[in-house]
Amino acid sequence: MELIWISAAYLTGLLASRLSFPPLVGYLAAGYALNALGVAPLADLNHIAEIGIELLLFSVGLKLKPASLIRREVVSVGGAHLLMTTLISALVFFWLEQHITGGLVLGVSLAFSSTVLAIKVLEDNGELSSLHGRDVMSILILQDIVAIGLLAVAERKQPTQWALALFLLPLLRPLAHRILAASRSSELLLLLGVTLALAGGVAAENSGISADIGALLTGVMLANHTKINELTDRLWGLKELFLVAFFLQIGVSDLPSQEQVFQALQLLALLPVQGALFFGLFLFAGLRARTAFVSTLALTTYSEFALITTRAVVDAKLLPAEWNAVISLAVAGSLAIAAPLNRYSHVLFSWFEPFLVRFEKKTGNPDRLPESFGVAEWLVIGMGRTGVSAYQALSAQEQRVVGLDADPTVLENLLAEGRRVVYGDAEDSELWSGLRLERMKGIVITVPDVETRLLAIAQLRKRGFKGQIGTLCYHYEEEQELKRVGADYVIHPLVEAGNQLAKHMLGVGN
Repeated sequence: MELIWISAAYLTGLLASRLSFPPLVGYLAAGYALNALGVAPLADLNHIAEIGIELLLFSVGLKLKPASLIRREVVSVGGAHLLMTTLISALVFFWLEQHITGGLVLGVSLAFSSTVLAIKVLEDNGELSSLHGRDVMSILILQDIVAIGLLAVAERKQPTQWALALFLLPLLRPLAHRILAASRSSELLLLLGVTLALAGGVAAENSGISADIGALLTGVMLANHTKINELTDRLWGLKELFLVAFFLQIGVSDLPSQEQVFQALQLLALLPVQGALFFGLFLFAGLRARTAFVSTLALTTYSEFALITTRAVVDAKLLPAEWNAVISLAVAGSLAIAAPLNRYSHVLFSWFEPFLVRFEKKTGNPDRLPESFGVAEWLVIGMGRTGVSAYQALSAQEQRVVGLDADPTVLENLLAEGRRVVYGDAEDSELWSGLRLERMKGIVITVPDVETRLLAIAQLRKRGFKGQIGTLCYHYEEEQELKRVGADYVIHPLVEAGNQLAKHMLGVGN
């Protein structure tokens, strides 16, 4: 039985990827197809899915900066969206004069966005640490916190007095960091990560709140440790495998009838309204149209949380049982629609940019772009370890250099060290169209995503930039493509490391 489910997930995921869809679309289809064929679901499929979500939220917590939850755009956009949706839901179900309590709970839960999809898309695109990625993630966390109370209403349960104690977990950081430092082997590091994620989930469930919140807070407890990147890398493959079960189990519920399919399609037709509301609120908060657009696409889905609340209100006899199938199909449909849209979010924005930028505020943008690089003659795009090394090498040669990065935390740390850095996203076409680059002798591009490197180089050459462009490639087939769009120097980091190591050793030998 396990072979059937795993094989079906692989084949449909492969087909989806061949059709330029994310594999998760195939996993959703596999769940419905196996259900329609009468294949019995795996006994522990739901439990495996829950573990996958906990590992995902734990990984997010490792990179989360709690202060990001207090950002103006997070509170104003996330809070206003929930309040407005609650008001609309209350009016609609009051007008219908039936199932008011269950309908209201369900209506509010449909205002929540899919945490799994949004974070997975941001992670796959390398945007989890970007400004819009942090805003999206923080709004999702805000929604999850509100969801705790909503689920208590739906299930008529209340968190225990120990629930607030979970928010003290980050105070155990010194002890957790010692344990993490002592886990030197890869196997122990992986086991520690899984243990802490599940421990946080169990503690949260015993306190009467969502296990996801407990896993998230446990991740926050470990944040900022030097081994975080290594721990995240170890968890990545395991987390992805367990998340396959989450997408499969959506299709395991009862197959919808023709009438229920029509109701689900009506709910899907309301998604653009939710998206328009998010977009308007982001603009009102002062974000640029591009940031608002890509953030909106990530949030314009129905949440997996709606599946949980629907079961709760149906079990409480507050809604008819057929709503389980309707909401399952609506959630699955929203994920299938949103996944490819998010994959091409930057391309889509470039199509609609002339129209959308008319609505943005012209001043006070927290994501404003630099107007110039001053007297700098060298630009380093992507201030990770490689970018910082390039910055330091140029500075050591007394060159005027400036760094550019889309991660607010990276910028904050580098500015504190006295480095000259500015905010900017290399995928943002507006960044290049408004900058004066005449002073620039050369640009070093070290961002990890090859598509971003290709786009940035193409934009620079399109702007008429005549200086040198140097970048990285991790696969030999990327080198020709990078040079084709305009790169002058392309190096393979691992190959270069081997060459330098050999040269140093030969020099020592002589």
